[in-house]
Amino acid sequence: MKTNKIILGAAMALLLSTTSCTELYDDSYGSVVSENFQPETESDISSLVNAAYIPWRKTILLWNGIVRAQELSADQDVIPARIGIGWIDGYIYKRWHQHTWTTNDDSTLQPWSRTFEGINTVNRLLYQIEQGVIVLPDQETSDALIAELKVLRASYYYLLVDLYGNVPIATDYADTSLPVQSTRAEVFDFIISEINDNIDLLSDEARGYYYGRMNKWVAHTILAKMYLNAEVWRGQPMWQECIDECDIVTASGNYLLEANQKNIFITENQDSKEIIFALPMDEKYVTDWNAFDFHMYTLAQENQKTYDMVFSPWGGVCAVPQFIESFHPNDKRLQQNYIKGQQYTRTGDPLTINYTNSVPSIDESDKDDGYRWGKFEYKIGCTNRLGNDFPVFRYADILLMKAEALMRSGQSGAGALVTEVRMRDFDDANDAIVTDQQLTMGSNYDYGRRDNTSETHEGGADIMYGRFLDELGWEFCQEGRRRQDMIRFGVFTTKSWFSHDASDDTKKLYPVPYSVMLTNSNLVQNPGY
Repeated sequence: MKTNKIILGAAMALLLSTTSCTELYDDSYGSVVSENFQPETESDISSLVNAAYIPWRKTILLWNGIVRAQELSADQDVIPARIGIGWIDGYIYKRWHQHTWTTNDDSTLQPWSRTFEGINTVNRLLYQIEQGVIVLPDQETSDALIAELKVLRASYYYLLVDLYGNVPIATDYADTSLPVQSTRAEVFDFIISEINDNIDLLSDEARGYYYGRMNKWVAHTILAKMYLNAEVWRGQPMWQECIDECDIVTASGNYLLEANQKNIFITENQDSKEIIFALPMDEKYVTDWNAFDFHMYTLAQENQKTYDMVFSPWGGVCAVPQFIESFHPNDKRLQQNYIKGQQYTRTGDPLTINYTNSVPSIDESDKDDGYRWGKFEYKIGCTNRLGNDFPVFRYADILLMKAEALMRSGQSGAGALVTEVRMRDFDDANDAIVTDQQLTMGSNYDYGRRDNTSETHEGGADIMYGRFLDELGWEFCQEGRRRQDMIRFGVFTTKSWFSHDASDDTKKLYPVPYSVMLTNSNLVQNPGY
């Protein structure tokens, strides 16, 4: 997708000749079309629709975005205060870790505001098509683009129904009245309806022109995600519906597991057959400073010499030691997805960094404490932004969603699907094999408060299907989804880990941000806030 980004930016110049060339590839996509625009080529149409996709990247990856909302509140990752470095930042990361966030925290505001930015952009484009400001070549093109935009809007609501539950459903750009809040069940039903009503008009093309877009297979994947979480989000299980959607994606023949999981996360990963929906990235043409900064976010300052990085990294996030200890020692995902041990310059000279699997507490840590994120390739000479496309949905998720739905509905076959995913991660095939029965057992994660102020041992044997939760953690670590999985398995508010004690069930939802509440008297705050 690297070359296509340049093409899309050039097409946008047709609309916005006064915008600087740097902005053409990023911020200008959100500009309003003020005169009749008649797109004639695929690139022209792409320039329009990409305006509505940019907020997906922003809400997921920008500072205090959804990756953090999903990971820092969960049991795999933490940003501890670093002696002599910082990362206290008003204790926002500690509140994330301990589930004591407030309605005033930036962490509760950014996922809301950036996601609604995407919804508003979709609504604007739909309105401009309806009003004839945007004139499409023919009715077939118009119908297809409208369908894509409506499914894209539903995908934004997929993020909101997970994080906030009860949110306004906004579909009319011209409506200036204060939107009325909908219940979580109503939002759930809206998403399902919008996708089902439009899915037949979406493209069958999985890559090429529709890479990073709402094609038919992305829509089926979102439906599978909705049905997988229906018991939490809708109040009723929908396991067979999830299985059916997964089967549709599998039957398409468009996707395969990579033989090596690392191939999904290399810098030039746009050709991976495992990726279903990705956020296209290019360090040159995407201009937000924090557009994709995992390397800056996790590596210690000294690692600048390891990768010949343009900027010195900040040394913040690391893995929770208890999570690292849950891995099988021969699992390649442990070996390849975390940066650990003695660190070296690019030329092989030792650095004064030796990452250990120990962190004293959320309030105190040294630059060496904790294994660092390394799932995505950090290319030599990287800037503050990575150029890897960010996979949101991939084929391993399809296989594991089906496996979980089979397991929970009492059907056989979960073990075979999980084993299929695990086979690439172990040199000894016997280590990869897992049975249906094993997946119903407890978790390997040794839960309990575990820092320099307290040591408790809760274990994970009491977690229903805990071993399956482990499988999700090992496969999808660092991908911005752990909170969602923990809630579905009943662990998010009931267990302790690192410097976190069990919390209240109301923390399964984030609050409506205080600043948003001030602007809309129709909104009701989520319970517990």
